[in-house]
Amino acid sequence: MKSESLLIRVGLVIYLVLFFTYLLGPLFLMSITAFNSASFPQVTPWEVLSFEWFSVLFNDQRIISGITNSLIVGFFTVILSVTIGLAGALMLTQIWPKIRATFYTIIIAPILIPGVVLGISTLVFWDRVNVMLGFSNDSFLHNGILLTVLGQSTFIASYCMLVFVARLQRYDVGLTEAALDLGATHVQAFRKIQLPFLAPAMGSAAVLAFLASFENYNTTTFTFQKYPTLTIELAQKVRYGINPSIAALAFIIVCLTIFFALLHEVKNRRAQLAIANGAPIGAVSNGFTMPKFFTGNPAAVSLAVFVVAVVATIGISRVYDPEPAKAVLLKEKRAEQALRIEALQNRMREKRLKKLYKGPDIFGSGNSKVPQAPSKIGAGGVFNPSNLDSASPAKPETPQSPGKGTFGNVFDPGNLNNDN
Repeated sequence: MKSESLLIRVGLVIYLVLFFTYLLGPLFLMSITAFNSASFPQVTPWEVLSFEWFSVLFNDQRIISGITNSLIVGFFTVILSVTIGLAGALMLTQIWPKIRATFYTIIIAPILIPGVVLGISTLVFWDRVNVMLGFSNDSFLHNGILLTVLGQSTFIASYCMLVFVARLQRYDVGLTEAALDLGATHVQAFRKIQLPFLAPAMGSAAVLAFLASFENYNTTTFTFQKYPTLTIELAQKVRYGINPSIAALAFIIVCLTIFFALLHEVKNRRAQLAIANGAPIGAVSNGFTMPKFFTGNPAAVSLAVFVVAVVATIGISRVYDPEPAKAVLLKEKRAEQALRIEALQNRMREKRLKKLYKGPDIFGSGNSKVPQAPSKIGAGGVFNPSNLDSASPAKPETPQSPGKGTFGNVFDPGNLNNDN
């Protein structure tokens, strides 16, 4: 029994390690590349520890502009999406039950539509509205910020509505009815009873809407016009080549995510400790002391260690100079390059010699022989190189006159001068 329990625990630990490695491994490796001096994001081969890519990132105006546009779009998208999602959730809980399922399907439909279709439809729809209203081509309906907010809100509002619906399922409608019976108006009942109950859901929906807006690309690529967001700028950089400044940006985003996650965990942990001790949650925030903050709260310790590590890293980056290490690395690279060039030249030289002397074992153990001149066979030594050094070529023999055959000497050339 104990062996089975131990085996289950070991298997669970292995599964968790593989699970978090699969999820967080790429982010971890990407963060490491931000501190490598190589001009391309890489972990191996490691060159020199450097913080220069953070400086490159902060001096990249396109990235800074993209972040600014993303923050602006995310802010207005949160306001519009949370408002529409809250209204849709309230309508869904109060609508006639027979058409509730149909209404729910209609509101959820934008989530199922591809972002490319939403982007194109948003651009075409508001362009037609601009023409119908008789506005010029540079009107506010053609503004990239407005179009991006409208395009993203069409599906992000559906996410927000789902968050509010989940929260409203635990709401006691009798509280609103009691407030109305006591003389409160519908606005007062909503503002003083229902809205405080929905406050945690509003926070969750706002965070979800902002993250969905910040990372959106498919819809934004058709609506940004003259105001590209961060995802658009990153996509353009990847198309033309990237450098580790992108990894530096990823590292900063990961650090911010970890910081807010630990901060949220610290707050929840303090609330749980307050409830366990029988004290109201609000009393904890009023009586803050450093020992109580860390006592029994591992998340607070982790947050403190994380903040110290970030501050130490920033301090090291201010005083650390990677140039001497870069100079040594450059000298090593040049020496290695010289060796490679020399090896390549040797191989080329060997290839040329092999083409010139075609024979077995030319560069082997030394048993090869130098090619000899061709022997005097076949052509009688006519191709012998020694024949080139002879004093004068042999004179051909003068052809003899034909002898006295059947016709005597009638063909003798001397007969031409005969007077007879």
